[in-house]
Amino acid sequence: MSEQTSGLRAMKKRQTRENISNQATRLFLERGFDHVTIAEVAAAAQVAKMTVTNYFPRKEDLALDLHDAFVQGPATTVRERRPGESALAALRRAYLAAVAEHDPVIGFSGPRFAEMITESPALTARLREFHDDREKALAATLADETGAAPGDLLPRVAATLLGGVHRLLFEETLRLTLDGHADDEIARTLDGHARVAFGALEPALSGYAVRPAA
Repeated sequence: MSEQTSGLRAMKKRQTRENISNQATRLFLERGFDHVTIAEVAAAAQVAKMTVTNYFPRKEDLALDLHDAFVQGPATTVRERRPGESALAALRRAYLAAVAEHDPVIGFSGPRFAEMITESPALTARLREFHDDREKALAATLADETGAAPGDLLPRVAATLLGGVHRLLFEETLRLTLDGHADDEIARTLDGHARVAFGALEPALSGYAVRPAA
């Protein structure tokens, strides 16, 4: 297979995936997540039902289509932290940057999308799994980055604290969105909340997982 052919196939797959996701989101926003079937999504995207499930094995992931970025984001931030920077400092820096960008991964979704999530027990349950998976990924990365021995609880403790802050701030973003606040106002509020929340962890984590200076 030529490189050009391989590239075209990859592009076609991305386009198919995006089309399915876009059509699903449109239907979910119009009728509510729990009232739309996989078959209806397939019909709207003009693909077979099996094609939908090949790209999205779980219906919930049609609506929450940022799994990898959501789960792996903090772990990636820690792996890429700057020399002399702690895991806490890196995660605070990355979160504040995401707030300034109104990043959907941290909850900037708009009122209709926030309502869709909070009104669906299936989506709220899946979102809890996202948070749990993110915490586990962060714990594994912290263990690798600090050379922790197998069974060492410290990486898991740190990940629980850091993951708890991310979870709290995500829930606060949804709450502010549902209360009708505009994104700029939410960002200003979150900036303050994030500084308080991450600052509260300073006594325990300011010296933890600090990348050695070059």
